[in-house]
Amino acid sequence: MPGPSNTLLIEGSFEELADELSHYIDEVKRKQGDNNTAIQTEITPLLEQNQKDEVLKKLVTGSAVLNSAPEKEIIAAYNLLVHLIRQSSNPNMFLPRICQHLSNPITSSPTNGPGLALSVLTTIFNILPQDNDVRYHVFLAILRVIRSSGSFELLRPQLKNLDTWITQWETDEEDQRKLYLSIAEVAEEASGEEEQSYLYLLRALRTIPSDEAASPEARQLSTRALKSALSYPTHFDFQDLTSLDSIQALRKSDPTLFELLDIFNAQVLDDYNDFKDEHDDFIPAQSLSDETLTRKMRLLTLASLAASTQSRSLPYQHIARALQIPSEDTEIWVIDTIRAGLVEGKLSQLNQTFLVHRSTYRVFGEKQWTE
Repeated sequence: MPGPSNTLLIEGSFEELADELSHYIDEVKRKQGDNNTAIQTEITPLLEQNQKDEVLKKLVTGSAVLNSAPEKEIIAAYNLLVHLIRQSSNPNMFLPRICQHLSNPITSSPTNGPGLALSVLTTIFNILPQDNDVRYHVFLAILRVIRSSGSFELLRPQLKNLDTWITQWETDEEDQRKLYLSIAEVAEEASGEEEQSYLYLLRALRTIPSDEAASPEARQLSTRALKSALSYPTHFDFQDLTSLDSIQALRKSDPTLFELLDIFNAQVLDDYNDFKDEHDDFIPAQSLSDETLTRKMRLLTLASLAASTQSRSLPYQHIARALQIPSEDTEIWVIDTIRAGLVEGKLSQLNQTFLVHRSTYRVFGEKQWTE
């Protein structure tokens, strides 16, 4: 993975090494039954004329076959190609194509292929100057490989550098959005990384300018983020969404979905049940789980109940009625709400009450500031 800058130590002149690599590429092709091209023959006159970039075009085009080379030779072959590209007057012209090749499967090594590709991509990333914007494309390729291999744990330590890299690359909002979405997709497919996926989806949304808040792309991302926030069992604060222009634009484009967001942002279980009665089949039609939403709504309802009580003492019967649960399940739901971080307090079995020490205000207003 990306780390300190390093160098490739390969001996030989450009002409000697290009001839060696072209011969190797031709040999790999022949072993696969492809005798139609001979890159070594094609680049010989170009080398004599010192046309390095034309030589590199031939080598880079033919280098896709390296993904089927013997496993033990892949890294060395790609590193040699990268070394040759660095001698071009315009290496940035060739490196994105190499990244594309490495994003594709290493067919000769299905098991170790992602690790081999990451090794070469990491080398490319680290030999480039920190402010070289080609690093952006290399990192996108790294993300594609990590996504295909389900290795989010390799990515996690690098995310702390992301803001610095974006500044160094002078990345515009559109490219930032593409990067954040790529990270969100990697996290979404990794086990237990739902919250990371949502956070980067939210960062992608924040790159959308206000004058594009109602665009088709903004709408698609906004509905995706909204559904993610509703679905993730541990996400309870929806004001990070409601503050965004693109989410507010859903009032017009998707009023029913926005109404559902408003319920989870500030209302209670009775309101959610009324919503379901009024909009029959809407929840499953949006690929949302009523079981998940009902559970989350019960926890949020208890948080609202705890925040609104004047005495700081909640009788079990009030909790059971608000959460629409059997009274014997009250303590279980209070404990779950405490574990979710929405309330703090003490249960009294003797008095059948929950003494509230702290509660989460779901909509923080003037009343809460004065308390």
